[in-house]
Amino acid sequence: MNAKEGSAGAVVSLWRYPVKSMQGEELEEAVLTGRGMLGDRAYALIDRETGHVASAKHPRKWSKLIECRAAFEAPPQPGEPLPPVRITLPDGTELCSTQPDVEQVLSRVLGREVTLTSTVPEAPTREANRAPIDGSPDEELIRSESLALAAPTGTFFDHAPLHVLTTATLARLSELYPSGRFEPRRFRPNLLIGPSEGEGFVENGWLGRSLQVGPDVRMRLIDPSPRCVITTLAQGDLPRDPGILRTVGAHVSAASVTFAPGVVFPAVAGAYATVLHGGRLRKDAALHWAASAPR
Repeated sequence: MNAKEGSAGAVVSLWRYPVKSMQGEELEEAVLTGRGMLGDRAYALIDRETGHVASAKHPRKWSKLIECRAAFEAPPQPGEPLPPVRITLPDGTELCSTQPDVEQVLSRVLGREVTLTSTVPEAPTREANRAPIDGSPDEELIRSESLALAAPTGTFFDHAPLHVLTTATLARLSELYPSGRFEPRRFRPNLLIGPSEGEGFVENGWLGRSLQVGPDVRMRLIDPSPRCVITTLAQGDLPRDPGILRTVGAHVSAASVTFAPGVVFPAVAGAYATVLHGGRLRKDAALHWAASAPR
């Protein structure tokens, strides 16, 4: 049995990020729909001054966002209202999204007036630092960008509803920069996959193909995932490390197959995906190649 018709690997871990740009939660089980992983990026903070969605892609304004951690107080259920979110601040203080002063406390911690919401603005935008990867780590080139260009409308995703990363990619990056800590937390995948074969940046060879994940879920890998300054930021016990992004930028690029066919994206690690058939998904689920669905 060859790779085109056989096993592609298994799900090593599942991750959900209830509040955009905050640390997330590792799961044993998740529900996937056409809108991505249920509860993923369900909430975001809106900058009251600018109207932009708060994003740690602009670290000077929002680096403290990724020092916060968010987890649902109960698992989200299809067709039900979102459960409250518990937010752990950098000093260990815990907040609940339903408490009256949650926005006041978050505004004080972040140093900007914010609104916590699950309602996506019309034509949501964010600010991102697009300074050259090989320049000074403190250089800024701030741009205003649209969200969810390849995701269903009314979502807070940066681009697509699902992000897939392999252990092979993390292992290869670690070989290239041994002093760097290439952990899933830096790259914020929904699915971390252990591939059944291949070394290095195997996701780049999967683009345009479909995967059956467990008995229910089918997804299609639509494009490489360009990396940004978020991968370098301190969070938890991970230090700030500009070498993380520089390593990706120096060694990995891949051509788009969906959003901008043939255009080479620099500094990629992992792949964006869409959900072709939803369902319940468990950690350790097996992956198999599936027949491609029409685009």
